Amino acid sequence: MSDDLLGVHYDGSRPWRTVLRLYRRRRGRLLVAAIAFAFKHSPVWVMPVLTAEVIDIVVQRRPLERLWLAAGLMALVIVQNLPVAVLYVRQLSISIRSVETSLRMALCRRLQELSIGYHRRVSAGVLQAKIVRDVENVVESTRQTFDSGMAAVTTLVGALALTAVRVPEFLPVFGLAVPASAALVVAMRRRMVTRNAEFRTEVERLSARVSEMTHLVPVTRAHAVEERELDRMGFTLTGVREAGMRLDVVNGWFGALAWITLQLLSVACLVGAAWVAWTGVFEVSPGDVVMLSSYFVALTGSVTQLMTLAPVVTKGLESIRSMGEVLTDDDLERNEGKRSVHEVAGAITFERVGFAYADAPGRQVVADLSLAVEPGETVALVGASGSGKSTVLNMVIGFLQPQQGRILLDGVDMSTLDLRGYRQHLAVVPQESLLFEGSVRDNVTYGRTDITDDALVAALVGANALAFVEEIGGLDALVGERGASLSGGQRQRIAIARALVRDPSVLVLDEATSALDAESERLVQEALGRLMRGRTTLVVAHRLSTIRGADRIVVMAGGRVVETGRHADLVAAGGHYAEIARISAGPR
Repeated sequence: MSDDLLGVHYDGSRPWRTVLRLYRRRRGRLLVAAIAFAFKHSPVWVMPVLTAEVIDIVVQRRPLERLWLAAGLMALVIVQNLPVAVLYVRQLSISIRSVETSLRMALCRRLQELSIGYHRRVSAGVLQAKIVRDVENVVESTRQTFDSGMAAVTTLVGALALTAVRVPEFLPVFGLAVPASAALVVAMRRRMVTRNAEFRTEVERLSARVSEMTHLVPVTRAHAVEERELDRMGFTLTGVREAGMRLDVVNGWFGALAWITLQLLSVACLVGAAWVAWTGVFEVSPGDVVMLSSYFVALTGSVTQLMTLAPVVTKGLESIRSMGEVLTDDDLERNEGKRSVHEVAGAITFERVGFAYADAPGRQVVADLSLAVEPGETVALVGASGSGKSTVLNMVIGFLQPQQGRILLDGVDMSTLDLRGYRQHLAVVPQESLLFEGSVRDNVTYGRTDITDDALVAALVGANALAFVEEIGGLDALVGERGASLSGGQRQRIAIARALVRDPSVLVLDEATSALDAESERLVQEALGRLMRGRTTLVVAHRLSTIRGADRIVVMAGGRVVETGRHADLVAAGGHYAEIARISAGPR
């Protein structure tokens, strides 16, 4: 099954069709699993017949040979369960786990293809839930439906078939009793829906409250309002408790009424069969009486089992709908069929570029921007928050596309280029370095398998990182989740080494030193100086010490360029930049 199966064939109005398509390539294994289950489950509907035979042998004083034959058949029916059960579990597990893996890979692939704008709109927690929880819901729904559904169906078919052969006169009785038990389940479930919805709502509130509480722990402790927060949590927990109790009571009523009704029907069936056997109305033996009673219990139980699958199936279908929101979203970065990029000189030209975000379409964050960056030139973008600096950087990376005008890379419109090839010649050092759990080597060589240890060490030297890397254990030292074992300055220097080892033509620095202390900033500045040498560099920084040496400083306000020049010239001009420099210098 291809990883994009859902995206191509997803049917939002009929998600069950999507489920069938998911398992289409597994239908051979599922058929084997179904046949194996029928044999595995056969004791449920075969044993009553053999039990009836044993009773009749005793009551009617039949030959003992028939007793030994019945005993042998019973043993065979029971023992075959082991090998057939293993076959069933293996075939079903291969089918379900293969679909599980394909679904998760399809979601991961789609997340890599969706635009950065999509990831800005949808929280990481929601996407994580779709990959983990929704896929697990589909898997468990399939497994439970197959297990319970096959058990119920094979019992119904087997019991009705053997009854039709042995005592066909009782088929109408089963035909009336089975729908009656189904009607009971349906009637009670209607009353349970409201209580289930109430409980689910309270649990969702609790989940939101727990998330909020854990996020606010530092603030709560800092202001000594722990008791107030606990009172809020207690109120929420009380709501969950009350809703849960109401649901439990309804479930108790349902369980008790269902048990009483089915037991009364079973007694009625037993007494009726006994009366028929005693009066001789039909040719029914004592063994048949026991068999019919057993089948009645099995049949009504099977119908109940089928009816209780409804919530399980619904949960799985809802998860299919949830995943479909991701897999069918067309906010994609489309690179197929575009011009490949093998070399980048580094000339970047903005021609009357305009851009507005979808959540505020009337406000352009970049307006009529024209700017030419020469290969190897360092251009710094400065301005107040919201002036459009980060948006410009995101357009240089290719995360955002101009809505007016165009951006040229080495004279070619970037909208015609395969951005994946371009980004192989690009490196980004963000404000907060993104490291993953693994070794220093893994983090620096991320995405590259051709880096030698000599090149790796050279990059660490250039990033002023080799000394601390050796202190923590060398190239194979673990950095912890998100680089938790490193300081902020150390994480930045690892990120700079990662950029150096890629030897990029275009470099993007986004507030790369804003969160560092003085000593860390000095080390990072030295490393950045080496990294920027000879490369086209675009820098966003609030600290003017980072950009004093830039070839050109571009001052932005309201999404437009208001000043351009070198540091000394702009300070002397007494305009926007001079005011920024004065504020940055602080009080004297």
